[in-house]
Amino acid sequence: MSSTMSKADIGLIGLAVMGENLVLNMESRGHTVAVYNRTTSKVDRFVDGRAKGKKIIGTHTPEDLVASLASPRRVMIMVKAGKPVDMVIDQLVPLLDKGDIIIDGGNSYWPDTQRRTKDLAEKGILYIGTGVSGGEEGALKGPSIMPGGNPDAWPHVKEIFQGISAKTDAGEPCCDWVGEDGAGHFVKMVHNGIEYGDMQMICETYDMMKRGLGMGNDDIHKVFAKWNEGVLDSYLVEITRDILAFQDDEGIDGYTLDVVLDKAGQKGTGKWTAINALDVGQPLTLIGEAVFARCLSALKDERVAASKILNGPGTSFDGDKAAFIDDLEQALYASKIVSYAQGYQLMRAFAEEQGWKLNNGGIALMWRGGCIIRSRFLGNIRDAFAKDENLVNLLLDPFFEKAVETAQHSWRRVVSQAALLGIPMPAISAALAYYDGYRCERLPANLLQAQRDYFGAHTYERTDKPRGEWFHTNWTGRGGTTSSSTYNA
Repeated sequence: MSSTMSKADIGLIGLAVMGENLVLNMESRGHTVAVYNRTTSKVDRFVDGRAKGKKIIGTHTPEDLVASLASPRRVMIMVKAGKPVDMVIDQLVPLLDKGDIIIDGGNSYWPDTQRRTKDLAEKGILYIGTGVSGGEEGALKGPSIMPGGNPDAWPHVKEIFQGISAKTDAGEPCCDWVGEDGAGHFVKMVHNGIEYGDMQMICETYDMMKRGLGMGNDDIHKVFAKWNEGVLDSYLVEITRDILAFQDDEGIDGYTLDVVLDKAGQKGTGKWTAINALDVGQPLTLIGEAVFARCLSALKDERVAASKILNGPGTSFDGDKAAFIDDLEQALYASKIVSYAQGYQLMRAFAEEQGWKLNNGGIALMWRGGCIIRSRFLGNIRDAFAKDENLVNLLLDPFFEKAVETAQHSWRRVVSQAALLGIPMPAISAALAYYDGYRCERLPANLLQAQRDYFGAHTYERTDKPRGEWFHTNWTGRGGTTSSSTYNA
């Protein structure tokens, strides 16, 4: 550790891409930062390289890191989620005093953050679990930051976090306190689930243009460039535009995208979002389909074999391409609205279950800049919750209701054409099915519940009786009067 520097304002453990860039971001905002990495050669390489001449203190042990920090000590962990986080915490706890702060900035599963917040509070140590979104560039220039955990810790990190975060056009920081215990990492998980949905829908739209309409990469690039100037203005549409135009010596006709293997990876946050939705009975259909689409893509060898055996419709598009591209824009926009509506439904359900007081408009603001799902219409989401903080579904807000109403005929033409051409659109189709189900006063679940009562005596409620009264019918004439208890799994 350099003896010429004063005590550091904050320490960071884990010098991978995100960790390094967050350190440089903090230092550029006037903070002295101490760094440590288990592989100490990374510390030396960073301090002698990108950090050279900056107010960054390299340390080779957790003891040195803690000793270099001003009190109350603030230590941010940027390591792989799961056991590695617990291992670092176990190293730090004996070195810290009551009132010191540990911050987990990785993609931890929120129940782990809940557990850690409680366990560390019993030791007098304040804990924050914060989502950080924006990738490599966001970490360096301004990410979206979603902190939760022990609220007593927030005043000690607020200035640093809001200083390094992205800012809206009005200068508002894309960072604010989310809620207690696991709330910050929960909101980041939902963010990632929405990200899965957005990416899948963009891919489906690209596939329709590529295979369905027979368009080349340059023409598709021009479409996404145009869309990024309108209602679909967003980071993911922007990078899709750039990817489609990118060329190098390795690509087919120069286009790099065409030699990228069609096998998607995932790190689990989308899966967690879908599982959590099932746990609380929320219809997160679009994000679930996006996760399963990645799973299907991973079956590459099976798909190659199946393509030689299983036949599709063998038809081609013979309509007005320009008009259909406009339909695709509207279908993607409407489906994107559904994705956010479902995500906010999940957050509302968990807020009620966990006793969190989530600021829904504030979350939209946090996602407005810096993060992967940042897009123009997040401002409209913020406005919707400003008008009605108890809004149960974004689709019921006048702005979004009108937007989907305007888009729905295009949306239906796209889903219909996809089915006719044999081009899978699982996420966009699921979004439309959800919309039709949510706006339906009567669903066929009456038959489903009758079936359950028939084979399992699970009982049912009646439309001609008060809600909450349960009935059983002896459908076969052979059953008894005993019925199953009523509960929701």
